[in-house]
Amino acid sequence: MSEEEKIAYVFKVVVIGDSKSAIGVEFQNRTISISSKLVKAQIWDTAGQERYRAVTSAYYRGALGAMLVYDVTKRQSFDHVTRWADEIERLEQ
Repeated sequence: MSEEEKIAYVFKVVVIGDSKSAIGVEFQNRTISISSKLVKAQIWDTAGQERYRAVTSAYYRGALGAMLVYDVTKRQSFDHVTRWADEIERLEQ
């Protein structure tokens, strides 16, 4: 049996917020053992880039949670937090 077949839980978290300096979609995953069960954690980040807006629903699909981020040096990114939270809420419905 492969490691993928042995995984007991997968937790997907998306990072959302205004555009950051990144190239493309960032994706990281880590598989760890907790109480003799394999747990896979995935973190997805599109860096808030508008060109990925078309795939937003696919990006959020299956996510257990979202981490809303903003730049403390840019007031505008903080002001947009409400917009991002509204988007998450809209997609949950």
